[in-house]
Amino acid sequence: MSHQTEQLRCDICPSADKELEKYIGELPYETSFHRVEGQSVKCGFGLMGTCCRLCANGPCRIVPGGERGICGADADTIVVRGFLRAVASGSGCYIHVAENAVRNLKKTAMARGRFTSVRALGRLAAILGIEMKENIYETAMELADAIKQDLYRETDHKMRFIRALSLPQRYEVWKRMEILPGGAKAEVFDGAVKTSTNLSSDPEDMLLHCLRLGISTGIYGLKLTNLISDILIGEPEIHFAPVGLQVIDPDYINIMVTGHQEILFSQIMQAASSPEGMAAAVSAGAKGFRIVGCTCVGQDMQQRKAQYQDVYAGTAGNNFVSEAVLSTGAIDGVISEFNCTLPGIEELCSLLDVEQICIDKMAKKKTAEFIPYNFETAAEDAMKILNQIAKRYKIRRGRVKICLPEHHGNRQSLAGLSELSLKQFMGGAWKPLLELIISGKVKGIAGVVGCSSLDGGHDVLTERLVRELIKKDILVLSAGCTSGGLSNCGLMEAGAAELAGESLREVCLALGIPPVLNFGSCLAIGRLEMVAEELAGELEIDISQLPLVLSAAQWLEEQALADGAYGLALGLTLHLGKAPFVAGSPLAVDVLTRQMEGITGGRLILEEDGCAAAKQLEEVIMQKRKALNI
Repeated sequence: MSHQTEQLRCDICPSADKELEKYIGELPYETSFHRVEGQSVKCGFGLMGTCCRLCANGPCRIVPGGERGICGADADTIVVRGFLRAVASGSGCYIHVAENAVRNLKKTAMARGRFTSVRALGRLAAILGIEMKENIYETAMELADAIKQDLYRETDHKMRFIRALSLPQRYEVWKRMEILPGGAKAEVFDGAVKTSTNLSSDPEDMLLHCLRLGISTGIYGLKLTNLISDILIGEPEIHFAPVGLQVIDPDYINIMVTGHQEILFSQIMQAASSPEGMAAAVSAGAKGFRIVGCTCVGQDMQQRKAQYQDVYAGTAGNNFVSEAVLSTGAIDGVISEFNCTLPGIEELCSLLDVEQICIDKMAKKKTAEFIPYNFETAAEDAMKILNQIAKRYKIRRGRVKICLPEHHGNRQSLAGLSELSLKQFMGGAWKPLLELIISGKVKGIAGVVGCSSLDGGHDVLTERLVRELIKKDILVLSAGCTSGGLSNCGLMEAGAAELAGESLREVCLALGIPPVLNFGSCLAIGRLEMVAEELAGELEIDISQLPLVLSAAQWLEEQALADGAYGLALGLTLHLGKAPFVAGSPLAVDVLTRQMEGITGGRLILEEDGCAAAKQLEEVIMQKRKALNI
């Protein structure tokens, strides 16, 4: 072991998950946790968003309120241009996921394949106003064609299903503010064009474009993707399950999956549990195959555990846990299909002789084999992938040391929440939850969503914020990498009720639930929005009037900025622990933190202290309660 590695082991990034921190601190490998210190000095211009490198005259570095770039662009233009470009990129990622979901819906219908939930098909058809035909495949094809047409509309033509998929009161706000989006892909394209050299210099127009991207992202990239996945894979079911590194069993051929597109893994999951798959594993000397979930796709699989049974081992953790998962030595293959797949795992795969395979051309990894997902050959490709990993298992297991921590994660963590399963749990109606809110036993709801980052420590701010919120009798709904972190910290076990305030504790103990409810992946932010819409609909008010707040405390990626734009478009107060590189623009800061309330009803809170952030969010909830006279 090198002297440098010894030094790195002394200076790892802290984590809210102390067992994980201890484990990573003892590793002989370099991980993201070790590299944080070397990147601790940040560029001040980059943090402020006032560095422009769009043309060969640059990079130009702008002093806020002072000098201009060589072309004459001021800080407001440069900062907001960069912000819009990031939101457009994040939106494009989500729309790619939605596009793949629609494509698979259409191809399954054409092949007369299996729909796991015909009920979900009927539900989506009813929402979109499409007649449910006796031939379910005709219905599915009509749905897929109509949604695809919406995705590909020109920006001058508003998407057909925005109204059907939105709360009427909120739709009218968007219409009045003229921020209804055109075709989702065209909005992304226009965002890229608009932010190129010497094009838009109007920061207010670009911020409005961010809101349009937020709406198309939320409704199509988030909400519709979930509704289509329910048809093809099945609906989430509430259950308690183990989480953390403890889900890995070295007696099996273990495959870590990363990404966001559960649909692309369906054939692999089926093949892994098939007689042919079992025979391949046994022939290699293992008891079978086990899929170990990491990042958002693992969260989605956990939500639908009933569909996969034993072949799904469980969720090991979020994005920055993936390096620790590999470092156990018990992972024989990695299959990735989208983002949250850290480039750092490539070196670990090489060091530990792990088979790495990518199945989405948008996320090809440098050292991985590319076996693109193809609907027509998915079953054949799945067995090819499993056989390759089984072959690697036979080669590597005799020479790689397996080191699994004895105690990491929790045995009984709640999962499987959705807009449907939560409502069913409440007796098939929202009235019981609304009564708890109106009575004050549940003061309000906080959606703590999005990414995990190492800024300030792995999940440290997120955990502190959540602990403070539940102490204040605020129920937390989580979606994204936050769910992976909070579950490993024990906040999604029923016993976590003891950490809540007196009123919320009483509610949780009576219902047998934790004060933090796991909705799964970042795509499930769309499910949280559906819950909010139904609650607002019951009260005949707009979403912005609910005692509901959002936090993406440790946002990481551009997709999170698109999520945030959606939250602001919904009229919700959104907390971020770190400014999204806009502090160099006085106009952007003023619009996002103050003027936005007059545009959509939402606003941005920037606060890096968990206690202070919880206090501010509680104040917003209390203001909403007062306005509703509850």
